[in-house]
Amino acid sequence: MPEGDTIWRTAAALRRRIGGKVVSEARPDSIGRLKGRRVESVEPNGKHLVMQFEGGIALHSHMRMTGAWHLYQVGERWRQPERRATAVLRFDDVVAVCFAAPVMELVRDARQPVAHLGPDILVDRFDLEEVLRRARQLEAPTLGELLLEQRVCAGIGNIYKCESLWAHRLDPWMHPAELDDERLRQLYATARNLMRRNLVTPMARQHHAVHGRGGRSCPRCGTPIRIRAQGHQGRLTYFCPRCQGTVSGPSATRRGLRP
Repeated sequence: MPEGDTIWRTAAALRRRIGGKVVSEARPDSIGRLKGRRVESVEPNGKHLVMQFEGGIALHSHMRMTGAWHLYQVGERWRQPERRATAVLRFDDVVAVCFAAPVMELVRDARQPVAHLGPDILVDRFDLEEVLRRARQLEAPTLGELLLEQRVCAGIGNIYKCESLWAHRLDPWMHPAELDDERLRQLYATARNLMRRNLVTPMARQHHAVHGRGGRSCPRCGTPIRIRAQGHQGRLTYFCPRCQGTVSGPSATRRGLRP
C-alpha cells in the first residue's frame, strides 16, 4: 500500500505536470464532467489525493493496496494495460493515468472525503497534540494497529509502523495505554522524521532495519527478524523479538505468546 510520503511525491509530480492545465479528455464516463476544466490544485492528505478543478468540482482518489498514478507523454506506451485504468486525464502534452485505484470519485466538497482523517503526518505544522488526543480517545487494541489508524494520524503505513516501533524498542502488540504520553509523542515524531526524510531520499534507496527483512539479522542485536500478522486486516508486522520484547517481555507473557 502506498504510504503518505508516496502520495506526497505523486501529488508534487502531478502539480508540476498538469497544474493549471485544461483537461481535453476524461475517462471513464463517470469522470467525463472534468473535460474542459482547468486543474486548480492537487493536494495529498494521508493516503488520499484530491484534485480540485475549476467550477467547484474535485476528483478524489485513494490508492489502498493496488493503485498508482502515472504520467506519460502523449503517444507514449503505458506501463500497464488500459483495462486497469480507473481514470485517464488527457491534456495537450501529457496524460495522467491512475491504475487499479479502488476509490475514484467526483465530489463537490474537496474536504468531505478526508474529513474523518487525523492530522497529516507530513505537513509543516503538524499537530502532535491533536494526534495524542485522538490516540487516547480511540483506544486501539495494540500499538501497531494504532499507528496505522488514519483517524488518529494520516499517512503512516506498514513500513513506517514497523521501523518506528523498532527504533523505540517497542512491542507492536503492547496496549497503547502501557505507553505514557511523552513516549507516544516520540513514537509519532520518529515516524514523521522517517517519512519526511523519504520525501528527499526515495524509499527504494533507503535501508530498512526490519521491514521486508524477515529471517535476516536485526542490525542492532543480530537476532533473526520475525514476521507476524496483526490486526483484523492481517497486516504483516516485522519485528525483532529480542529488542522489542515480543516473546519474553511482560506484554508477551500476558498475551500468552510463545517463541
